Amino acid sequence: MRVRVIQAMSEFATLASPYSMPAELHGDVDLTDSSANARSRALNQFLAGVELKAFKIAQAALRHQDDALDAVQDAMLQLARAYANRPEAEWKPLFYRILENRVREDEDEEHDPISQAQSVEPQPVKRLQLDEAMGALEKALGELPRRQQQAFLLRTLEGLDVAQTAVAMGCSEGSVKTHYFRAVQALRAQLGDLYV
Repeated sequence: MRVRVIQAMSEFATLASPYSMPAELHGDVDLTDSSANARSRALNQFLAGVELKAFKIAQAALRHQDDALDAVQDAMLQLARAYANRPEAEWKPLFYRILENRVREDEDEEHDPISQAQSVEPQPVKRLQLDEAMGALEKALGELPRRQQQAFLLRTLEGLDVAQTAVAMGCSEGSVKTHYFRAVQALRAQLGDLYV
């Protein structure tokens, strides 16, 4: 089962325009070659496709919009620099592994709570219900243990299969299944009516 608010996340989040990697970040790839141009386009499409979902995952973990944006940008740059020449099928688990490592780095650092305080902006009336649902989901996700949160977001929001999630999390497939099941049970108990 998927949470109704997850389906509406794309309406709620506001990110910059689709990400485009500068040519010099593609390492030793000669961009004048047509296959290199195709690979560059494929990488740009991949990054544009994961940008919003990666941001929501990082924001849920870091609980700060600017830190989440930085983590996603750093993960994208590292993927482009180090793994652009790897097969496209490997990009998604590699990207989420890089993002997870970047999030862990941020979690280990001391943060000034005042700098993390989010500004209060008035929301349009039509978004009130969505805002309340997002708040409930974020609160429920924030109360999950980190590994359950990660398994849930990668499986539900990003759509990774069990094997890909295991690679991204650096654990066994059985562990992914256990963390995901427990996350779903906890969210179902807390969110109740928000489930579809």
